[in-house]
Amino acid sequence: MLKNYIKIAWRNIRRNKVNSSINIAGLAIGLACVIMITLYIQDELKYDNMFANVNRIYQVNLDGNFGGQAFYANSTPPPVGAALQKNFPEIKAFTRMFFAGNQVVSNDLSSKTQNHFAEKALFGVDSNYLQVFNYPLKEGNAATCLQKPHSIVITAAIAKKYFGNDEAMGKILLVDQFKQPFTVMGVLKDIPTQSTFRFNMLVPMTDCPAVKQFSWSWVWSLMNTYVVLNDNFTNTPESVAQLEKKFPAMVRVQAASAFERIGQPLDQLYKKGGKWDFHLQPFTAVHLHSANIGTNFTTLGDIKYVYIFSAIALFIIILACVNFMNLSTAQSAIRTKEVGIRKVLGSLRPQLIKQFLTEAMLYSFISAGFSILLVVLLLPAFNQLAAKEFSVASIFQDGIWAFVLLLAVITGLLAGSYPAFYLTSFNPISVLKGVGLFKKGANQLMRNGLVVFQFAVSIALIICTLIVFQQLRYAQNKDLGLKKDNVVVIPNVEKMKGDAQKETFRQQLAGMPGVENASLSSDVPGIDFYGFTDFYTPVKSDDKEKLAKDVTLTSLVTDEHFIPTLKMQLLQGRNFSKDYNDSLSTIVNETTVKQVGWKQPIGRYITYPGQDDRHYKIIGVVKDFNTQSLHTVVTPAALFYITSKTYQANSEYALLTVNTNDLTSLLSSLENKWKNFAPAVPFEYSFLDKDFEALYRSEQRMGTVFGIFTFFSIFVACLGLFGLSIYTAERRTKEIGVRKVLGASVQSLVTLLSKDFLKLVFISAFVAFPVAWWAMNSWLQAFVYRINVEWWVFALSGALALLIALCTISFQAMKTALMNPVKSLRTE
Repeated sequence: MLKNYIKIAWRNIRRNKVNSSINIAGLAIGLACVIMITLYIQDELKYDNMFANVNRIYQVNLDGNFGGQAFYANSTPPPVGAALQKNFPEIKAFTRMFFAGNQVVSNDLSSKTQNHFAEKALFGVDSNYLQVFNYPLKEGNAATCLQKPHSIVITAAIAKKYFGNDEAMGKILLVDQFKQPFTVMGVLKDIPTQSTFRFNMLVPMTDCPAVKQFSWSWVWSLMNTYVVLNDNFTNTPESVAQLEKKFPAMVRVQAASAFERIGQPLDQLYKKGGKWDFHLQPFTAVHLHSANIGTNFTTLGDIKYVYIFSAIALFIIILACVNFMNLSTAQSAIRTKEVGIRKVLGSLRPQLIKQFLTEAMLYSFISAGFSILLVVLLLPAFNQLAAKEFSVASIFQDGIWAFVLLLAVITGLLAGSYPAFYLTSFNPISVLKGVGLFKKGANQLMRNGLVVFQFAVSIALIICTLIVFQQLRYAQNKDLGLKKDNVVVIPNVEKMKGDAQKETFRQQLAGMPGVENASLSSDVPGIDFYGFTDFYTPVKSDDKEKLAKDVTLTSLVTDEHFIPTLKMQLLQGRNFSKDYNDSLSTIVNETTVKQVGWKQPIGRYITYPGQDDRHYKIIGVVKDFNTQSLHTVVTPAALFYITSKTYQANSEYALLTVNTNDLTSLLSSLENKWKNFAPAVPFEYSFLDKDFEALYRSEQRMGTVFGIFTFFSIFVACLGLFGLSIYTAERRTKEIGVRKVLGASVQSLVTLLSKDFLKLVFISAFVAFPVAWWAMNSWLQAFVYRINVEWWVFALSGALALLIALCTISFQAMKTALMNPVKSLRTE
């Protein structure tokens, strides 16, 4: 019997080639979209699950408030891990990570080939790091490879990079700023793509100079700490929350002396409304649930995008099924007679239902085959878009193939259910007489509802796409308080020997053709900005009295050329100058002045504790400038002069404002100049506007994905609308013939056939508008600086959907209206 069902289904598919092609195309596109989104979601959900005992590993987050500025970050002070393990038996172990900054690494001079590269993924870690996070080692012992000072563990790719095919174990690598050789004690297999941590080299934490300097501090928070809960601890959210409630009492005891040392007693901090607390976040939640947590990780995802893409996949496959139903209904005038004859000849309704479901399943499996082919073709572009590394083999791994098979079955059942149960419900006598088959009622209401659903989804996606790109354009064009176009950023300037050499390098850059200005700085907005913890504010310009009120400052060390290079606006006072002794001077932004409450800031002082209460005189105020993305508010900030004794050797970047039509030649000249000053350091550069754009990479990715899937959803919806227009034309063929004989124009007939569908599009728009407004308003809340959602976005989206629908309907309407009336009147 099944063989007979399949044979009949195949005959029907071949007989109706146009409708069959449309059905298969709609389902194939829908299934392809779902497969690609499923690959993405599955990859996101699998992050960091490769570690043993991963469910007992927790990240320690810092919940702080200093100077009236609250923050929540995944960075912690150095002593936190040891204090937690010592004071709470629930915690079995801790380990830490510290980003050691950009380093120039070279192999030993005795090697056959001298290689040196700038490395951006070198981390200091505790000796037990590879036992807590058990990345697989190709060579070496995880328990001992980081025990000895001056050890280094590298990935297989790095071993190949520095030593070629030679044995890496026991070889020497030189790290420029650490001033000492490191012995390779372990070689890791390359880090899995589904790992939040992306590193190339690991060295003992004790070898990092900055960690040694601030190992006592409970304020210096540039370290990531992870704890492992005891095996006998009941690992539930409730029990973890109870454990966290014990942390504040521990902080008051353990951190008291460290806060006294910087002149900020904890009791005073708490009285001012400050906070210094710690929380535990499951490590398995770090990748997708860190949207509101300050972090320097660049591999994080966002659970809301998983939800969004899941919803898009669901909507698209439903649209494809709706499309199939509509096209099946369009053929109902022909298929109902077939049903009537089969019933008269003795076919039972269950047999007819099986026949239609078999046909739908055949469509679905054919579509599934084409969808896999489509995914294979689109996979390279999808990888680039989603920043993933899926291969063709990924489709047939981790249950994806089973999911595709199950999806094909479910899609076939869903798509075939309506025609199967609807068309087989007719009375055979009524079918053969052609009486009462297509009367208005529940069936028509259902078809109209399906069209409304299709276009409501499409219009909502159009609105979302437009708003996402509006916000991104706003972020790119907003006045950030500084110039970011045509600004070249050169890192690693600190690798040069001596401040005099750096200044000579800057002067020579400034004198090059095509360079308007050049500056040296410790940090660059949009790339790397460091915030000191708190400053105190004196009352008057001629005393050193401290106020109870404090202010947290984001700090940058730079020279007198920084403000003109980035064309920042000086609102009050003056710039740094070699004509003055500005070693203890500072320039603050507007927000600092507002937060402290100064009416006249020039001549006031700010004091950074821990530097013998050294006082910095305010000599200028600049217009607020963004140091980070528009997700974060502009914070109090201060510029310090680079010649200050406190900040010697802090010039890490050179910034150049360029104006040339031959950028390639200029960059080549910059590289040649660089080699004269730092021959052992690879030349690197970036453009400041591109660095700022990178802050919105996930939003740009989402916007592009929205655009692509919006196109697919509209395409599939139009296929469904096209099917209904065929259905309507078939119903009204004789009516159209009569109207033409009575003198109706083609235009009036097209209007007649189109107006009912256009009404449905209007209804779809009013359904989609509030849903899209709610979704986008929620998404925009993640930006401190954001656009207002304008009415014209909704009007434009509705108009676009209306135009697309009109173009889709008009084709069949024109075809029917232009038909010979004699032929129309003969139609039964």
